[in-house]
Amino acid sequence: MARAPKGRRIDGVFLLDKPAGLSSNAVLQRVKRLYGAAKAGHTGALDPLATGMLPICLGEATKFSQFLLESDKRYRTTAKLGIRTNTSDADGEVVECKPVPGDLTREGVDTLLQQNFSGQIEQVPSAFSALKLNGQPLYKLARKGIEVEVKPRQVTIYEIRLLELREDEIDLEVHCSKGTYIRSIVEDLGRLLGCGAHVAMLRRLETGPYRAEMMMPLEQLQQLAEFQPGEHSQECIQARLDRLLLPPWTAIAELPAVELSVEQSRRLQSGQGCGERFEQRGQVRIFTAGTETFIGVGEVGDEGYLKPKRLMSTAPAA
Repeated sequence: MARAPKGRRIDGVFLLDKPAGLSSNAVLQRVKRLYGAAKAGHTGALDPLATGMLPICLGEATKFSQFLLESDKRYRTTAKLGIRTNTSDADGEVVECKPVPGDLTREGVDTLLQQNFSGQIEQVPSAFSALKLNGQPLYKLARKGIEVEVKPRQVTIYEIRLLELREDEIDLEVHCSKGTYIRSIVEDLGRLLGCGAHVAMLRRLETGPYRAEMMMPLEQLQQLAEFQPGEHSQECIQARLDRLLLPPWTAIAELPAVELSVEQSRRLQSGQGCGERFEQRGQVRIFTAGTETFIGVGEVGDEGYLKPKRLMSTAPAA
């Protein structure tokens, strides 16, 4: 008999403003403990140096985390010029120092950015990235001194903006596709400038449908998880924290929605077809009409029939 998971059944997405200096898994475990959740997962790791948007999926919301992993992202970064590190960021060891050109201009740097880092580009991920080779993250192999060939990959840069140019620093904002490594952009930019560069600051502003103003710092969440004057039960804290969660379907808000009757929903959840034809094609969000109950993700085939793909569990919460 399978063991019941420890913790309570709570479904939703918490948008964490990740602090610097902690791993994504470390903050994930903190959020999971604060919620007392039985199940939790994040949607794309940020390096310890990085801050910003880290959606934490709790309970059934973890079923839709892959959509966020594959979504577009927006970052703000500071490139430190004249210094290269082995990890391409400030956490690494310095491997080269060169003088920064004294004739850099906003116009010149912006032209370089648009010519080399706009649209579909090829980039080589850092050897210290979380990409896996035979099940091992590359950064673990790199720290052991094991050299591996990292193949270039194609990514899309929808927008790259020069925000600020100082003597030895450049502030950038980048809107990009999944799999884009900002460290690689900064490393390549330093090479093109002839002086080298590394990431001094990195902040993720957006992930898929989630915007920067929706995030909450970990410290604020921890404060809300403490007893307030007049409170005498853990249920008060849980209710306050639960109100911060976004519904699981927000992770796939960009998909069109379809509504089913209660009977059609029941049939779909039992593995049967719902019997109706739809005009939409492709993946859709499924709701039960009149109840606003989210059923899950389905796919409408060429003939218009809906098939389930990832459905919310119908098992009662423990």
